[in-house]
Amino acid sequence: MAAFTYNLTIGIDVSAEFSYIAIIEPNGNVYKKVFKINHDLKGFNYLVQEIKKAEKDLSSKPAIFMESTGVYHIALFHYLKKFFNDVFIINPLITNSNKNSSIRKVKNDKKDAISIAHIGKFQNIKYSTDIDLDYYLLKSLVREYYKLRDDCSQYKKRLSADLRVIFPNYNTIFRNSNSKTSLAILNKYPSPLLIVKAPKDNIIDLLRDNARRSNEWCENIYLKLISVAEEAMAIGVDLDKLSIKIRANISLIKAINLEIKSLLESINNLIDSDELNSDIKENISLLKTIPGIGILTAITLVAEIGDFRRFKTSKHLVAFLGIDPSINESGNFKGSRNSLSKRGSSIGRRAIYTAALSSIGIKRNGEANNEIILEYYKDKLKTKKPKVALGAIMHKMVRYIFSVIKNKRPYEERHPKIHCRMYLNHTA
Repeated sequence: MAAFTYNLTIGIDVSAEFSYIAIIEPNGNVYKKVFKINHDLKGFNYLVQEIKKAEKDLSSKPAIFMESTGVYHIALFHYLKKFFNDVFIINPLITNSNKNSSIRKVKNDKKDAISIAHIGKFQNIKYSTDIDLDYYLLKSLVREYYKLRDDCSQYKKRLSADLRVIFPNYNTIFRNSNSKTSLAILNKYPSPLLIVKAPKDNIIDLLRDNARRSNEWCENIYLKLISVAEEAMAIGVDLDKLSIKIRANISLIKAINLEIKSLLESINNLIDSDELNSDIKENISLLKTIPGIGILTAITLVAEIGDFRRFKTSKHLVAFLGIDPSINESGNFKGSRNSLSKRGSSIGRRAIYTAALSSIGIKRNGEANNEIILEYYKDKLKTKKPKVALGAIMHKMVRYIFSVIKNKRPYEERHPKIHCRMYLNHTA
């Protein structure tokens, strides 16, 4: 039986500017017609009055349920928490799986509000009772960082595509066509013709000022530029007007890079300040002890995962990050090609993927970043495809993360055989 079966329950379907409210009596009847409130002080106060009136009329403590809808529910949730103890947030996956349970398919905000109230009243579900604003702030900053990174990547791809049209083989000149030096050249000379016509000393000076390399290096790059530019004038498409778009993309790339730099400074300043609670800082420090997890990856994982106390086992954390295998079975059929579920935090999964790649990497001196992980990866490659083997590494990384945070102890590099021996001695 659900915890609030005999309680007054309120279901709230939250939108950006307004919400629909359904009030269900302890006996399951609708207390009053579903009504709408605007997301302003007048609307919030009206909702509080209606809930208190129902509480008095029915002599029952209210349990209030709302769906997690991005950021739209946060203000209403915190306002209601000032007046009522039992205010809960439901995962949209739960509500979506229940909204169309009837034979007749009906989808509107009023119906959804009643459905949310019934889910909270009659079903044993998991729900959140609080929103930690420290985690929310950190998550917002981290997600903005990744959004800017993705936007910058899009403009870099557009720039690369335009160069392949009017400036073929430009990508062979610099190790990175989007480096500071390369963008400086393209911003001033965005077409092969302009490079060929430009004075040699001007290009050399531009290379020297941005790359800060030797005169010999600048001379070699200049010769490559002229050679590729002359070839591009012969085989490239004569679209000099495309240089306008090239300059525009370069300006956007530079502007976004500045915003990324500023945002990273803000994130680091927030971590170093006294504004965040000590648990967040401690968890970030603990994750940094795991080989393959740097400061940014640690911050990302802590922000995306939030309160680690929600996860009883590492399997729960694996499922939350969406790196658990999907299951495809029916009768005697059992699917053998099961991909990752990818139902959890995409940014958290992205951070785990980065950490897994780093953990199997090799340093410049030839040493492994994590010898045990690399040995495990090579062993998996004997029977598995590289992507499947990397998925196994991601699983292992999550187990490391869970263990480090749960035990509040830094990571210790320990061979599995030694670990098994210690476990047997401990349980004997």
